Amino acid sequence: MTATTTPVDEPEQLDPQPARASRARRALRRLVPAAAAALSGVLLYVSFPPRTLWWLALPAFAVFAGCLHGRTWKAGLGLGYLFGLGFLLPLLVWTGVEVGPGPWLALAAFEAVFVALVGAGVAAVSRLPGYPLWAAALWIAGEAARARVPFSGFPWGKIAFGQADGVFLPLAALGGTPVLGFAVVLCGFGLYEAVRRARDVRATGVLRRGAAAVAGLSVLVPLLGAFAARPLVSDEAEDGTATIAAIQGNVPRAGLGFNAQRRAVLDHHVRETKRLAAEVKGGKVERPDLVLWPENSSDIDPFTNPDARQEIEDAVEAIGVPLSVGGVVEGKDGKLYNEQILWDPAKGPTDTYDKRQIQPFGEYIPLRGLISVFSSDVDMVRQDFSRGSRPGVFTMAGTKVGLATCYEAAFDWAVRDTVTNGAQIISVPSNNATFDRSEMTYQQLAMSRVRAVEHSRAVAVPVTSGVSAVIMPDGTVRAKTKWFTADSLVEEVPLRSSQTPATRLGTLPEGVLVLVALGGLGWAVASARTRRGAGTARGAGAGTAAGE
Repeated sequence: MTATTTPVDEPEQLDPQPARASRARRALRRLVPAAAAALSGVLLYVSFPPRTLWWLALPAFAVFAGCLHGRTWKAGLGLGYLFGLGFLLPLLVWTGVEVGPGPWLALAAFEAVFVALVGAGVAAVSRLPGYPLWAAALWIAGEAARARVPFSGFPWGKIAFGQADGVFLPLAALGGTPVLGFAVVLCGFGLYEAVRRARDVRATGVLRRGAAAVAGLSVLVPLLGAFAARPLVSDEAEDGTATIAAIQGNVPRAGLGFNAQRRAVLDHHVRETKRLAAEVKGGKVERPDLVLWPENSSDIDPFTNPDARQEIEDAVEAIGVPLSVGGVVEGKDGKLYNEQILWDPAKGPTDTYDKRQIQPFGEYIPLRGLISVFSSDVDMVRQDFSRGSRPGVFTMAGTKVGLATCYEAAFDWAVRDTVTNGAQIISVPSNNATFDRSEMTYQQLAMSRVRAVEHSRAVAVPVTSGVSAVIMPDGTVRAKTKWFTADSLVEEVPLRSSQTPATRLGTLPEGVLVLVALGGLGWAVASARTRRGAGTARGAGAGTAAGE
């Protein structure tokens, strides 16, 4: 008898393809928003000078809004960080021109943390009615924090500084850089909201009028506000005019090495001033009422070095008008100051202004003992500069000239208080030779253009190696020099004494926007708790019903 066996069914093998496809889809869902966030940050960078593509800031924020909408705050944190890196890494590459990539990468990585926190906040408020308003206010709150901490802040890359050629610029006169930046970001987030609402209408056939109105107003109000603010921008000469000269003496060579040739830099500025004096004497150029030299035009202290003093006095005697000299001066207390010196042709040095917002890791080393453990580059700054304590306003041939030295142009308060102390024009003496031919020069020049409109003042930007410029109160560049060329700009500019709303209001608009941001966050947190509480109650109710 032959035994027979019943075959046993083998367990069914699951097809691995759907599982792999599912994992791929999940990875793609994470990768696409991350890539979009980083690339929209790059798009925001492209909107900044030296390019005049200011309008690219709007789609940049629209895409960023799409990345964040409806996500958790943790996802917003990560996406915000990627957006910040995409924006700040290329924007700040000039910081590593002479010292290598380490400081550049560290600075961009740290500053992007502020953008990450904003991203987390925007994700949290993205479910609230009026989402673009809360999101734009949060961005300005992030900028406010970044402009103050750590080490007195680093406001480079404020959205307002990318709008010198844009239609929103008049808003700088209304509420300063916070209002200008807020309008741009609000319009960008409003564009996303308008697209999202239009998509919802196509999908459902239902138009939610309130939400559609919010989206439309988020785009229209900033544009209409900019148009309404245009009368605040004026080139009218309220107190007559002054003919100013901005001297660009040039440096022997770019980079950190120019500091080793301090006497040559001084000689170059003396030579260019004497050349201008000869042209004035020959009737080729109108005689200026005052002359402005750049920051670090005399890194040799003229108060302790007789040769440097004589060189400057020779230049002042040749031109015959008051001259503002950028010097490095050691005080009687042994402290080092980045100083502007008012040199009168008859009286010699009569007034000084000490730079108040000095640059960390450039003019002083914070936490020197700790930082030196990680980098010996701190030894390049052998002695820290000290801060000045009072606003700089020189009276030069009857004209009140406000002084904001180089890095100070990035700080709202450092420019504003020269105007509130009577400045009729503003000078931003700078030294960009350290950064070679990088975009830094044009980024800083754009800041001065925004400041001109913000306070309705002509702005002179004398720079050691370029680009020097004379800017009218409406933000237009009247004249500018080329890079690494000895030259001088002689221009007649209007003198103005009235104050714009931005000058009068000071930090108030920024404070209001920060409060709006905090209000939105509070509402979002309260709404999230309510939703969680309702979910818990429904869960408990369902459990009770099941038990019955």
